[in-house]
Amino acid sequence: MLKKKITDLLIGSNNQGKIDEFKVLLPKSVKLYSAKAYKINSPVENRKTFRGNSFLKAKYFSRKTNKICLADDSGLEISILNNNPGIFSARWAGRRNNFNAAIKKVFNQLNKKDKNWKRKKIKARFVCALTIYWPNGKFFTSVGKIDGTISKSKKGKFGFGYDPIFIPNGEELTFGQILRSNKAKIDHRMQAYRDIKKFF
Repeated sequence: MLKKKITDLLIGSNNQGKIDEFKVLLPKSVKLYSAKAYKINSPVENRKTFRGNSFLKAKYFSRKTNKICLADDSGLEISILNNNPGIFSARWAGRRNNFNAAIKKVFNQLNKKDKNWKRKKIKARFVCALTIYWPNGKFFTSVGKIDGTISKSKKGKFGFGYDPIFIPNGEELTFGQILRSNKAKIDHRMQAYRDIKKFF
């Protein structure tokens, strides 16, 4: 399995933002397909960890298409909110994937927890679990993390999801203000990808 490099790969996601970020990460020589193109609905994510949901999706899409599949599960953990939204990050956006509503929910929850939160550094981190699943049942999972803080307001037009409110440690800009090509060099997906890239 390790000796043969992957040249054809299914991205196990219907989220165009994630698909676009994988295109930046993966070698140009790899032919990419997406679950979105196959019009396969995403499975119910009922595991309790990022790692578990990542595996569930990779296996599901691989079995549906008989292709090697790379799937991720990722989300934002905010320390004073007991690491929420965590694995429920996408679900906070609702069925319409409305992350403006999800970000408002984050701010509402922070206001409930501490009305003075904007004067403090609210610790947070992005977590990403990546799983490659082969049709023969072999799989490999890697987890990446990046620490940071929550912005006092939504900033930037780049990225997707919670990117406009996350400031990585060592930076002054949110992920929403950092170009995707630069974000891809440091973010949680890249951290997880470092252990995955040996397959390509």
